[in-house]
Amino acid sequence: MPELPEVELVAKSLNKLVSGRKIVSSELKRERLSPNETIKSFSKKLKGSTINYVHRRGKHVLFDLNSDQTLLTHLRMTGRFLLLPTERELPKHSHAIFYFEDETRLIFQDQRHFGLMKIIETKSLLETKELKDLAPEPFSDEFNPKYLKEVLAKSKRPLKEFLLDQTKVCGLGNIYVSESLFISKINPKIFANDVPSRKIEPLFQAIRGVLAESISHGSTLNVDPENIDGSYYGGDYENHWRVYGQENEPCINCKTKIKRIVQAGRSTFYCPKCQK
Repeated sequence: MPELPEVELVAKSLNKLVSGRKIVSSELKRERLSPNETIKSFSKKLKGSTINYVHRRGKHVLFDLNSDQTLLTHLRMTGRFLLLPTERELPKHSHAIFYFEDETRLIFQDQRHFGLMKIIETKSLLETKELKDLAPEPFSDEFNPKYLKEVLAKSKRPLKEFLLDQTKVCGLGNIYVSESLFISKINPKIFANDVPSRKIEPLFQAIRGVLAESISHGSTLNVDPENIDGSYYGGDYENHWRVYGQENEPCINCKTKIKRIVQAGRSTFYCPKCQK
């Protein structure tokens, strides 16, 4: 599932590609993609709207429309956007199509059928259930060592599980949790409220640092409009991972073999020496 850096880069790319474009018509081909709408109402609400800009909150891509509505999208496991000319054949699993005045089409493709779209009144956007309980954005002033210390102290959950909770720390997923814990030298099996005070600042800096590092890397890649998401997911950032996916490989710091354990059904990678 894409994490904050990937969603940030997808939103920025979409903003460059489709902002200012008018949606002449739209087509919802899998009704459950937008559970609050019928196929007819989905098309009616979006028809004639111009996309002001595309942005992000948490792991959600948000299309701000001049109709005082916002189209909220969650990519989930396999959702992706493609900007295709009319002569190009629709790919399999095309679940939503947005037709523009220049006869190009923005396609939402989702092989696993887990994606989500909602049309929301913009004035109520931050109160919708997908966004209202999200933690502060990791690059915002509200997310700081004091905030992190306070929320950690209130939780008795394993730290890995805590950091994956979007209502506590926004945007992290399996990859960047493992990376953040390695950088801050914290054992992933510790409980949230047992994290030592001296480790709060390093963890905070590691979270921000690894997310910024990934976004910076992705911003240097060339974006293929016909494979917007793949421009990032197919990149070579995995070559920069310190511990994620590195089971039995030597730690970059101490050469101890990286271990993999399963926590809450997800793989965690860590160095047993650096992260005692």
